[in-house]
Order: sequence, then structure tokens, then C-alpha cells
Amino acid sequence: MKVRYWGVRGSVPVAEPGAMGYGGNTSCVSVELDDGGLLVLDAGTGIRALGATIDPAAQPIHVLLTHLHLDHISGLLFFAPLFDPRAQVTIWGPPGEEDLRKRLARYLSAPLSPVEIRELPAHVEFRGCEPEGWDVGGARVSAAQVSHRGPTLGYRIAEGDSVLAYLPDHEPGLGQDLERDPGDWISGHALAHRAGLLIHDGQYTDAEYALTIGWGHSPLTDALKFGRRSDAERVALFHHDPGHDDVMLDGLAEQAQAAWRGDGILSFAREGDVVEL
Repeated sequence: MKVRYWGVRGSVPVAEPGAMGYGGNTSCVSVELDDGGLLVLDAGTGIRALGATIDPAAQPIHVLLTHLHLDHISGLLFFAPLFDPRAQVTIWGPPGEEDLRKRLARYLSAPLSPVEIRELPAHVEFRGCEPEGWDVGGARVSAAQVSHRGPTLGYRIAEGDSVLAYLPDHEPGLGQDLERDPGDWISGHALAHRAGLLIHDGQYTDAEYALTIGWGHSPLTDALKFGRRSDAERVALFHHDPGHDDVMLDGLAEQAQAAWRGDGILSFAREGDVVEL
């Protein structure tokens, strides 16, 4: 399983020169399976560059949306395979009272967009995630609701011995003691437990979090606590705040390493980095 970061930023994309070391695009991660299948986690602005690398006729494409906030869907209509009639694309997302296509069409339509979902040339299917999980080629995909504003999913993808957990927007410390409470009580713990790679929300400093409690994102201290409780082999902090430039993120990374005390490898996700599982 090959994991690549195409967008690691949260909230809004940034184009300032001082933020280009970690990258300015919003959430998008590709997962190439050993059997040749392709999963795309979220459709932030990073999905545009990913789309230019894909042969739309090579294999079906599965896009897994954690939720429908704009920083996770705003790149969808800039994803080249959706404009190729040879492409077979399934877009998965959180279940709701309205079907996923109708919910996405509220944003991806006039007057907010020049292109309507119904005009896409590709063969596109919209599906709410199945609570019991589902198979994509040789991989098993599981999804579960996690602590974040609005219906939001975390994902666990398992192929053979390789396991990826993806929880980019997550506030597990809200009302929980992440060090002492049983794992079953903690949002997202079952998805992340003993993953080969856990990609997890680390948007705020502890000082920033004091002003943003309940917004659905983790401060650095809680992200580290959750990472340790997960027993993951690797933990990558993700969804960097748009106000955090490279210098600040480097400083936070040093602070995180000093406080880590976990058995796994800790890193801050950077756009363009590749992890082999």
C-alpha cells in the first residue's frame, strides 16, 4: 500500500511562500493498493494535482469523503477523471437523510460553480458508506462516525498486513480523558488501533484550542495522547492550520517530538511525501 499526501492543510488553502514547505493545499491523500486499485481520501484542493496523474481508463477510482465541509470537497470539480467519459468513479461519504449526490450538489452547482454534477461526463456513482464495511479490490474499508461538527467519518483501510487509519478532522478529547478512559469510549479508537499509519488531526496549538473547543479539531497535546493510545506504528499529524507557516510548523514538530513518548514514529505530514506500508 502506497500513501501519498496531495494536500495537508485545513480550513482554506494558502499560497504564501512561507507555507510551501509543508504545502498549501487542503485535504487529499491517495492510496495505491497492491492489487492496483486506487482510493482517494477527501477532495480538497490537493485532488487537482492528483487527477492530472491518473489514467482514467486504468481502473475504477474510489473517492472517500470524511464530511462535506468545503475544505474537503472544494477540489472535486477540478478532478480531471470526472471529465473523462472512460472513468468509473464512486464517491463515498457520510450517510444522511438526503442522498450524497443531492447534498454535494448544494455546493457544486450554480451560483457557486459553473459546472453542475449532472453534467459530469464520467460514470459517477454516489454512495453513503456502509456501516459494516465494504471491499475495494483486495482491501477492506471500514468507516465510523467520529467527534467533529456535522456528520463526519474516519476511515480504516486494510490490505493484507497493511493498515491505514485516516481521521483528519477529529476532536477525541472533547469530554474524554484520552489517557485513562477505556478505548471503547474514545472516538475513533477502534479505527486507529494498531494501524501501520495513523493520519490524524493536529490543527491547533494548545493555546489556540482554548478558544476553539468544540469546533471539531485537536490541539497538539490531545493529538499526541490519541496517537499514543492508538498504538499505531506511525502517526502523521495533518490538517495544518492555515495560519501556521513552515517556521511555526517546524517548531511545533520539535515540540511534539520532545513530548511524544510513544512507541511509533511521529511526523508532521508534508505535501508530496510518500509512505509505503
